[in-house]
Order: sequence, then C-alpha cells, then structure tokens
Amino acid sequence: MTTSTHSPALAAIDAATDHIAGPRTAAVTIVEYGDFECPACRQAYPVVKALLAHHAGQVRLVFRHFPLREVHAHAELAAEAAEAAGAQGKFWPFHDLMFGHQDLLDASHIHGYAAQLGLEIARFENELKDTVYRQRVQEQIAGGVQAGVRATPTFFVNGHAVDVSFGLQRLQDAVDAVLKG
Repeated sequence: MTTSTHSPALAAIDAATDHIAGPRTAAVTIVEYGDFECPACRQAYPVVKALLAHHAGQVRLVFRHFPLREVHAHAELAAEAAEAAGAQGKFWPFHDLMFGHQDLLDASHIHGYAAQLGLEIARFENELKDTVYRQRVQEQIAGGVQAGVRATPTFFVNGHAVDVSFGLQRLQDAVDAVLKG
C-alpha cells in the first residue's frame, strides 16, 4: 500500500551519480534510501533482491545513501566506501558484501571487502582517506531529508512513498499495483 504522498522533492534519477539495478525502461522504479548498518535495511535487502528477480525487466532499484550517523558508527564510512567501490565499477557487489556482513563494517573489514572484490586498493584507500565521496553522500542525505526521509529503509515507488513500517509486503503490493496498472 502506497501512501498518497508523491514527493516532488525526490531528485530525478541520474545515471552519473545514482546506483541503478535494472533497465532504464522498467515500468517501476524503486528508490531506496538506506544505511548499510541498519538492521531494518538488512531485513529489506533479500526482499528487494527477490522483487527485482521476480519482476526482472519490469522493476529497477535506485539505492541512495542515508547513513544514520547518530546511531550507526560505521554507516558513513560504509557509504563512502560503497561510492569508492562504485567508482571502480563494483558498487553492487560491495553493497551485497556489506549487507552480508553488516556486523563487520569497521575500516579493516571494509578494506578487506575491497581486496576481496579485486579493487585497486591504493586508489580505494586514498579516496577514503581524502573523503572524496563524502559530499555525494551528504547530498543524498540532504535529498532524502527534502523528500521526507526520516528513517531507513525508506522506499519510493515511482515517486510515491511506501510505508514499510508494518512490513515489506507493502513494497510488494505497491510494485504489483503499478504493474497491474
């Protein structure tokens, strides 16, 4: 069930800065504002993957960062690391590794994930040290706040907020409603 709220503040999808899984021509676009250290995001992760697989070609996912720094000590570093991995073409594998090892997101483990994925380690480490992607993460947070995001995960289906606080079935229902048109 979607709320009736359409977010005009929801930024347009930008292939240059957004991380997108699924075809541009998909009938449904899910925008997720997430935090790699958030337990609810970790619970949503396999559901979203299943949705994409079940509706292959019809649904795409856009992942945007919304690290809850006050509650999750490693969330901002994880977001910046995901961006650094993305700069080397490995955002989604890095995304999957972090959700798979959510309790191990300190700097040493994050660097280990980069090595595991075959990233150019010197570049990765320098980009993190120089906070190259902090501004992008901050911009996504600001965009989320402007769109009304207050918690993670927050989902928008074709620009409409979907309240998943009572379960992820609502996300599936929102996707199905759009596809049934």
